[in-house]
Amino acid sequence: MRLRAYLPKTLFGRMLAIILVPMILVQVMTVFVFYERHWDTVTRYMASSLASEINLLVDEIGATPDEDALKRVSQKAGHYFNFKLTYKPDAILAKTPTIHSPSFAETVFTASLEARLDYPWTIDLVSHEDLIFINIQLGEGVLHIAAGRKRLFSSTSWTFLGWTISTSILLFFIALLFLRGQVRPIHRLTSAARQLGLGREVENFHLEGAKEIRLAGRAFQAMRHRIDRQMKERTSMLAGVSHDLRTPLTRMRLHTALAAPSSDIQAIDQDIEEMENMIDGYLSFARGEGAERATQANFDKILRQIVDSYQAAHPGKLRLIMPAGNFPQMEMRVQSIRRAVDNLISNALRYANSAELRLKIIDDEMVLFIDDDGPGIAPEKHQDAIKPFIRLEESRNKATGGTGLGLSIASDVILSHGGNMTLHTSPLGGLRVMVKLPI
Repeated sequence: MRLRAYLPKTLFGRMLAIILVPMILVQVMTVFVFYERHWDTVTRYMASSLASEINLLVDEIGATPDEDALKRVSQKAGHYFNFKLTYKPDAILAKTPTIHSPSFAETVFTASLEARLDYPWTIDLVSHEDLIFINIQLGEGVLHIAAGRKRLFSSTSWTFLGWTISTSILLFFIALLFLRGQVRPIHRLTSAARQLGLGREVENFHLEGAKEIRLAGRAFQAMRHRIDRQMKERTSMLAGVSHDLRTPLTRMRLHTALAAPSSDIQAIDQDIEEMENMIDGYLSFARGEGAERATQANFDKILRQIVDSYQAAHPGKLRLIMPAGNFPQMEMRVQSIRRAVDNLISNALRYANSAELRLKIIDDEMVLFIDDDGPGIAPEKHQDAIKPFIRLEESRNKATGGTGLGLSIASDVILSHGGNMTLHTSPLGGLRVMVKLPI
């Protein structure tokens, strides 16, 4: 398995990982290196100091202490070392077995006592939460010493851990806030680019964020202005060409109307009509979706309306199949989508005896299948059929006319809505048109 599979997929996640991974590694190294050495060193010093103080008191008391010595040493131990001493004469030290795993502090303290004390002794570090007990067998009794637990176990270690964890959490939230602020302009730029790709107006877009993001935003704005200018220039150019061509065509039609009827005049009229249809097709392709604004609409309802109109005009030739239930609304240019679907259905019925429409929801896309039982298109020419101004004479009757723009205009509309249109071989034997629209 490659490392890429375990990395975050989003830019926000990767930027957060870039900050968090080094920070976590530093904290771990600090805990396992500095803290471990600090714990070892401090614990050894504390154990050695405690053992030395105990040895000092034992040496001062002696093997057979009297009451004056016990009283003097007890006062000294309480005043200087905060120990509590009790002496039980004629007692014998009971050797209690260790039933727990010794900690590092207990191991170090045991070694320190063994190096300093010449008397038998036992220690108890677990029976009390605030005290530790040292029992020493003297010559004629047992000396009991109660010392504070903090004399052996350092509380600064937990303080260090607490500060390490709390500062890590604080740095995490600070990094989170800064990263959200840096990623937000990228999300807005992405949304604006998507809106432009869907052919929608990009409103209220302004430059923000880091220098690199602002440069990308300026490039996006320049691209948007160039695309708008090119679209307007294309439409204006073809509109002007159309106007210039219609003038001589009108004069030619006037001359043929005034001329005596003949087969040549009839042929000229047909050529004039074909040229006018071609000009209308060129304008439709250049005009695209026009200035229509996108609105929320139900694609399934639009499809039912179109199918109902065709079923009234061609009963029994068209069938619609879709699952029961409500379909989600989509943002679309209703008239453009209606013209594109109408174009595809009329194209299927023109060359086939029957057609079938299936509407499905697959993942986050609405998919429309338009199948017919006509002659179809060879698979190697599916891509060419969508290109503008191309007519596939081998698979479509030339007598039907047309400019080769029907599928191109429909594909252009689908693409402008963020979808995709592809051609396949239909299970009915003809052509299958598959339209995908994002929900």
